[in-house]
Amino acid sequence: MDWVRLATSMMTIAAGILAPGAVPLAADGAAPPNASLIVEDLHIPAADPGIELFLRSKRPRAMTTPRSERTLLFVSGSTYPAETSFDLPLDGRSWMDEIALHGWDVWFVELRGYGRSTRPPEMDAPPEANPPIVRTETAVQDLASAVDAIRARRGIERLSLLGWSWGTSVVARYTVAHPAKVVRLALYGPRWLRPGQGIGAEPQTTEQEPLPSYRRVTAAEAHAHWLDGVPAAHRADLIPPGWFERWASATLATDPQAGRSDPPTLRAPNGTMADVRAFWDRGRPVYDPAGITVPTLLIGAEWDRDTPPAMRQALFPLLVNTPDKRYVELGGGTHMICLERNRHALFGAVQAFLDEAGSDVPEFPVRKANRTAPLMGER
Repeated sequence: MDWVRLATSMMTIAAGILAPGAVPLAADGAAPPNASLIVEDLHIPAADPGIELFLRSKRPRAMTTPRSERTLLFVSGSTYPAETSFDLPLDGRSWMDEIALHGWDVWFVELRGYGRSTRPPEMDAPPEANPPIVRTETAVQDLASAVDAIRARRGIERLSLLGWSWGTSVVARYTVAHPAKVVRLALYGPRWLRPGQGIGAEPQTTEQEPLPSYRRVTAAEAHAHWLDGVPAAHRADLIPPGWFERWASATLATDPQAGRSDPPTLRAPNGTMADVRAFWDRGRPVYDPAGITVPTLLIGAEWDRDTPPAMRQALFPLLVNTPDKRYVELGGGTHMICLERNRHALFGAVQAFLDEAGSDVPEFPVRKANRTAPLMGER
């Protein structure tokens, strides 16, 4: 696929017929499944000069009035781009299609270093030449740029946020700082302290090698990590035939340098790994759960080795100031359940939570939160 930058492109699909100048949504050239959706791609400036962020929106053609309670922004994890995590139609529709077809104006943002967003110059140098890039604090700044761009473009005050993996830390930290801009918060596969680790725990004493600025991941490595922890009896049918190959091909295609190595590799910033060492491993969360004052969903799957269920179970009781909180544990899935056979169990649970927006959103200002944990950057 040719990833030429488009400043702004509008694609309108109606009754399966493309509007003049539109581009097919399906990567394989098949007829687009999401008829009656408007798709908008754009780049916006980040807070730092020279950095542009890629955003995509999908919304029903019939949606004429933007609403805070029907607007959602997705933030992906630390390795893979949002585009192939959130908008890859593996069984006819992507997760993004599903949410839009429920009457939502749904967006994703690629943080710097990922997908079609600007890659910092350190990613053009050997990884050992620089320290880890795109730390959580930088990602939160990129999210803030995206939120404000959407608010201005749609003329709304607030929107809902959906984060996956590292993205949950990004959206949660943003929500603590800007509660008046967030309607609802969904945390899919959220990171928290390791099981048995308390806040302010002593750091690990084992000496660790310095982290490079970014890491490289092959399709084979991604597949092996994906299946780690899955019972042997369930490995064969976890991912339907052809899905992994299609996802891996699309994901590698988002990195213009992927083909320069054999086998091809995807580059991913190591800032999140540095934050694990500097904060999470030291019992210092990067956000305070007590500062979250909007309805919040925690959701994950039983075979998740990256953010296991025990992390969610430890985080849930710390959400002491949310007007409503939910915990959902899904069977038969991993950290990547959004791309697996049971993905619609995830989609349905998240959609049910999101669709309640508008009926129970608290008026602002919200009550003052009680602090329960030190924030990133505090001692």
